[in-house]
Amino acid sequence: MNFATSGKGARLLTAGAYAALFLVGVVEGLIGSFQYSRNMPFGAIAFCVVLLVTCLLGAWAMRSVGGAFCPALGWIIASFVLSMPVSGGSVIITNSTAGKWYLYGGTVAALTGVGLSMLAGVRRAGTRAR
Repeated sequence: MNFATSGKGARLLTAGAYAALFLVGVVEGLIGSFQYSRNMPFGAIAFCVVLLVTCLLGAWAMRSVGGAFCPALGWIIASFVLSMPVSGGSVIITNSTAGKWYLYGGTVAALTGVGLSMLAGVRRAGTRAR
């Protein structure tokens, strides 16, 4: 019996793929939070574009909206946790132009990736019914 095609094996493989997509989003958020100010604001915009592409490729690979949602959620958690001030008063993502481009642009990119994957799923479902 093939492990990947059995019911339990397929569910485990799918859960692992979603977890990997979530971790990709977390890693993108961690790297972006420390490197967003390079070549400002183009560095921040580049990280936003990378997040959008990751969400779209994740949705395409998983053939579901969850494939776009997992990296978006990982990025949002990592980036917004790192933008909170700590007790020492330091903050990683500053209230600068590049910081705003990174946080707001990344949020828009994540929502756009999820929205486009939903739209593509609705269109695919509509063409199957015909």
